[in-house]
Amino acid sequence: MTHDDVQSWLDRYVAAWKSYDVAEIGELFSADAEYRYHPEDEPVRGRAAIVEDWLNPGGKPARRDAPGTFEATYAPYAVDDVAVAVGTTRYWTDATRATVARSYFNVYLLAFDDAGRCRSFTEYYVEPRKKA
Repeated sequence: MTHDDVQSWLDRYVAAWKSYDVAEIGELFSADAEYRYHPEDEPVRGRAAIVEDWLNPGGKPARRDAPGTFEATYAPYAVDDVAVAVGTTRYWTDATRATVARSYFNVYLLAFDDAGRCRSFTEYYVEPRKKA
């Protein structure tokens, strides 16, 4: 994977997150992929299970973000046999984007198969410090 390949994958990841389209989500991951929402979590294993978990986390329908209330920007930081990506995720209370509901700084650890599908995804995230 090249820097551009990883950026393309990250862009498709954000698009799938916004669309909740089963095919878009599934195309991101290898059949045997492992997805960790947090490094201490047991991974969700397999493409079908990852898609299902995106759509119904914990067996409950996902709380989908209203259009215009979510923004994510990620970019490759290092690309070798594995990739590290960094970025930000921001949620607003509504589409006017007047009030930030929550935001995060993200680091993703990624490994890809020969077809460019992610076979290992681990997310690290932190909230910005509260300003005094």
